[in-house]
Amino acid sequence: MTISSSLNAGVAGLYANATKLASIADNIANSGTYGYKRADADFESMVITQSANSGTYSAGGVRANTLRLVEERGAIVSTSNAMDIAISGRGMLPVVRETSLGSTTGNDALLMTRTGSFKTDPNGVLKTDTGLVLLGWPANADGTVPTMSRDSISQLQPVVIAANQTAADPTTRMNLGVNLPAERTKLGASASPLTVAVEYFGNLGTSETLQVSYYPTVPTTAADSPTNKWTMVIQDSASSDRTIGIYELQFSDARSGGGTLLDLSGATPPGSPAVTPRSTFSPVAGVTFDVDPYGTGTPTASPPYSSTTGQVTLAVGGSAANTLDLTLGRPGSASALTQVSGDFAQTGITKNGSPVGNLTGVEIDAGGYIKATYDTGFTRVIYQIPLVDVPNYNGLTALNNQTFAISPDSGSFYLWDAGDGPTGDVVGYAREGSTTDVAQELTNLIQTQRAYSSNAKIIQTVDEMLQETTNLKR
Repeated sequence: MTISSSLNAGVAGLYANATKLASIADNIANSGTYGYKRADADFESMVITQSANSGTYSAGGVRANTLRLVEERGAIVSTSNAMDIAISGRGMLPVVRETSLGSTTGNDALLMTRTGSFKTDPNGVLKTDTGLVLLGWPANADGTVPTMSRDSISQLQPVVIAANQTAADPTTRMNLGVNLPAERTKLGASASPLTVAVEYFGNLGTSETLQVSYYPTVPTTAADSPTNKWTMVIQDSASSDRTIGIYELQFSDARSGGGTLLDLSGATPPGSPAVTPRSTFSPVAGVTFDVDPYGTGTPTASPPYSSTTGQVTLAVGGSAANTLDLTLGRPGSASALTQVSGDFAQTGITKNGSPVGNLTGVEIDAGGYIKATYDTGFTRVIYQIPLVDVPNYNGLTALNNQTFAISPDSGSFYLWDAGDGPTGDVVGYAREGSTTDVAQELTNLIQTQRAYSSNAKIIQTVDEMLQETTNLKR
C-alpha cells in the first residue's frame, strides 16, 4: 500500500539523517584533533520497481553510506618538538601499537598515520602518548641505509634513541695545505727536514697523529740549483710510528703556475712526475725509511697518487680496511701543497672526524632520515623512516588515534623513500591539522536538521491519514 511505503520512506529518512548528523558531530568534535580525517555521509535513493503506467507509486526511501575521506590533507602546523612529524604530500608514517611489539603477526601489525608527536620512553623507544611506536630502517655505522624490502615490514624496527649513547667519528679525509720554502732547494741550503704533526681520529675516537716530514733535495752544483724537489715521509702514530707513505714531490718554477705541483705536460726533464710514490728513502747515512704500514718487515710500495683527484689513499692504524684520503693537490693547483718563497707554513690543513661525543639531540629531514647530533658537532644518520603508500587511501580501515590499516579496498602497501615516487616530503617540527571545516559542518548541520524535521513531518502526516482511515464508518 502506497501510504505504508510513505511511512517507511519517512523512517528511512530519519535513519539516514541521523547517520549524517552523527558524522557531522564526529567532525566537529575532532576539529582540533591532529591528523583527523573527516567523515562524510552520502545518500542513495532506494527505488521499488513499478510497472509501467500502473497509476500507483510506492516510496523506496533513502540509505546513507559513510566514507572516511583519508585522501584529504590538513594544514601543516609548526611545533617546537623536533620529532613532531607531518607529511607534505602523499604517504603515511609506519607505526605499530606498543602492545604489538614482538608479535609474529607480520604485515597485519602495520598501522599508518599521517602525523604524530613522538617522544622517547624510558627505554628510548620513540612513540606517541597513545602508544604508537614509530618504525624505521636502522642505518649502518657509517650512516648509510642498506637495501631493504619494500613490500614487507619484516625489516622495519622500532626507532630506539638512547639518551646516553655516544659515537665516534673517524677521520676519512684530510687536506694537507702546506707551503714549502723555495729557498730550501737551492745550493747551500740546509738539508734538515721540515715536519708537521696532524691529528686525526681513529675508529674508536682515539686521537692519533700523522707526522709528515718534508726533506728538501739540496743540489750539489750551481747548475742544478734550485731543484724544486722534496721528499715527503708520512708516519702513523696508530701503527707505532711506522712509515705508511713516501712521495717525491716536484714543483714548477714556470712563470705561469710557479710554486704548484708540476703538470706532467710541462715536466723537466720530460716525463718527470709531479708526485712519485716510493717504497724506501735514505735522507742521510744510517737513516732509512721503509714503507711498512702493516709491520711485515718488508718494504712495500706507497699507495699511488691520482693526478685527477690530487689524492693518495693511505692505510692507517695498521689495517687495510682503515683508509684515509690525503689530498696533496692536483698538478697546477694551489689548493694544497705549494712551494714558494717564504716561511714553512700550514696554509689550510682540514679534515673530517671528531672524538667520541655524547648525544645532544635528534631531528628528521625531508628525506625521512633521523639524524643524531653529538656535542662534538658530529651528525650521523641513525634511521630512515619510509613512507607507506597504497592505491586507494579512502579504502583504508579507520581505527583509533588517527591510524589506518590495510583492507581489501585499499590495495597492498609499498614502502617509498620520502620524496620519491608518488610520496611527499617529511616535515619535522610540525603536525598535520584536522581536515574539518567547522563553518561547512555547521551549514551541513542546519540542512540535516531541516531534513530530519521534514521526514518527521512525513511520519506525522501519514499517521494522521491512517487515523482518518480508521475513523471511516460503513
